[in-house]
Amino acid sequence: MDIPVDRSDIDKPTRQQAEAAIRTLIKWAGDDPDREGLVDTPSRVVRSYEEFFQGYAADPEALLERTFEEVEGYDEIVLLRDIRFESHCEHHMAPIIGRAHIAYLPHRRVVGISKLARLVEAYAKRLQIQEKMTSQIANTINEILRPKGTAVVIEASHQCMTTRGVHKPGVSMVTSTMLGEFRDNPSTRREFLNMVGSPSHREAPFT
Repeated sequence: MDIPVDRSDIDKPTRQQAEAAIRTLIKWAGDDPDREGLVDTPSRVVRSYEEFFQGYAADPEALLERTFEEVEGYDEIVLLRDIRFESHCEHHMAPIIGRAHIAYLPHRRVVGISKLARLVEAYAKRLQIQEKMTSQIANTINEILRPKGTAVVIEASHQCMTTRGVHKPGVSMVTSTMLGEFRDNPSTRREFLNMVGSPSHREAPFT
């Protein structure tokens, strides 16, 4: 599991300092932050950042602590598919928009499905790379729930690739982490992938 980053010693700027930084960027872009259309932009951007990066205030492990053991012996795959998320690339701070598919094989206990979606949000609402986010989600489930197996597949479009650089729209990136039975048992892994379905056969995955 990833070792939590201690941010207690980070000197977080004030809201006023953050807004001043946005004003500087507007000037650097070549515009006047005091003109009518931009005068309130710094405060709007800061409020947007509070929403974009609210995952830093979340405790992913705590989201999974409440579990249910009355499952009548259910031990087949639990899958939550097509969890839409919005994140931001840590290299260019450009949007990453995609869907996550999460599955686990219960070992005596299950968790509320909404908690799996919240887990995705907790990691997505941070500066990210898709590979790390995939592992973080899978490792957290594996550590807290102790299932027989965990599988996570993420498919996403990266605006740092579609709107800048090579400018290749329509390209999606797929990453996966398979743990336990999903890694060791080909038939279990195949069942999961069949349940998820081929990304290329689904319409408008990121709308």
